[in-house]
Amino acid sequence: MRFYNVKISAPHFLILTFLTFMVIGTLLLKLPIATHDSITWVNALFTVTSALTVTGLTAVDTPSTFTTFGELVLLSLIQLGGLGIMSFAVLIFMMLGKKIGLKERLVLQQALNTTSVGGIIRLAKSLFIFSFTIELIAMCLLATRWVPEFGWKQGFYISFFHSISAFNNAGFSLFSNNLMNYVGDPVINIIISLLFVTGGIGFTVLMDMWQKRTFKKLSLHSKLMIIGTFIINMIAMLFFFLAEFNNAGTIGELSIFEKLWASFFQAGTLRTAGFNSIDIGNISDFTALLMILLMFIGAGSASTGGGIKLTTFIIIFLAVVTFFRGKKSIVVYRRTIKDEMIIKALAISMMSITVIFLSIMVLAFFEEAPLMLIAFEVVSAFGTVGLSMNFTPHLTTLGKLVITFMMFFGKIGSLTLAYSLAKPDRTKIKYPSEDILAG
Repeated sequence: MRFYNVKISAPHFLILTFLTFMVIGTLLLKLPIATHDSITWVNALFTVTSALTVTGLTAVDTPSTFTTFGELVLLSLIQLGGLGIMSFAVLIFMMLGKKIGLKERLVLQQALNTTSVGGIIRLAKSLFIFSFTIELIAMCLLATRWVPEFGWKQGFYISFFHSISAFNNAGFSLFSNNLMNYVGDPVINIIISLLFVTGGIGFTVLMDMWQKRTFKKLSLHSKLMIIGTFIINMIAMLFFFLAEFNNAGTIGELSIFEKLWASFFQAGTLRTAGFNSIDIGNISDFTALLMILLMFIGAGSASTGGGIKLTTFIIIFLAVVTFFRGKKSIVVYRRTIKDEMIIKALAISMMSITVIFLSIMVLAFFEEAPLMLIAFEVVSAFGTVGLSMNFTPHLTTLGKLVITFMMFFGKIGSLTLAYSLAKPDRTKIKYPSEDILAG
């Protein structure tokens, strides 16, 4: 792809486009009509990055800081970041009658994290139709709860904002305490949860389910995502319920009905959604460690979520199981997973762990805060989750910049960043193999 006669690779173009929108969004939030009181450049950049990466971490209180114009800027960035900047570019090209060439398809493939360019335009079209339809339906359903409480105009606006924020796994809310006032509300819990689970499972899985209709005919990726999502959410719900049952700072003083709803909601939101119906700052260390693990794993590929992705974690887990069973290949559902996929999964995980560890070290040196709070914040930013143990507003300028980078890194993806920095190996020389000792 050429940009002003300069040849740019797909990863470079994706990163450049993302950075461009970060700058544009920051300038928009610095306009007087965007905020009730002026915010700093760092806070503007931090908030824009959080919206564009659909993270949800906020250094300022959203409803009291931003005007309706500012909130709509954030909502536009959330939609743009959730469905993909390049997806919107393709939509505009199609509306203008422009031809979508191979290079544009390669960039879109990189943005959607799919394995092939075949059917990529059809996937992008379906993505928009499905997403906008789901968001519209969800808005109407949420309105049945919020219109009676806030009136027609405000109720529909709140429903509109939260439907987009939830489906795109952003975690931004128009309530200062997020959704804590609705911890036991079935309507809010079910609709918001369905939105971020649907957005986080991945568009390729949703398309596969729509076309195949039966579980047996689904692709291996879809099967692993569906089963993995169900298992990990159920385990998270159970552990959260047991760990926080008597914690007065979270769910200890709630009724058993509300405790179950809170556990169900938080188990799902950890997969990069970022909403919270309880005070995250009061969770136990055990729960915090559990959340860190789940935020690191993240959602599905080609979804609105972040993290290393659930399928990456499953591949590594299956590789370990295969090794201990004395097998040479990973076989699941009568399908063999290629060795190159195992190497890719390891590369994603190792690069992510390395960057996370270095970020924690930097913040531990410059920030006066417990290590648990720092680790939680860094992994939340990497997983584009948006949950915080009430630490974000207390970050120093350097700390906000580090977290801003982590949100960017988590959204772009470790492999995209690695590909943009790496030089292709064109050598055809092969050397003899030799064993080394491991373990």
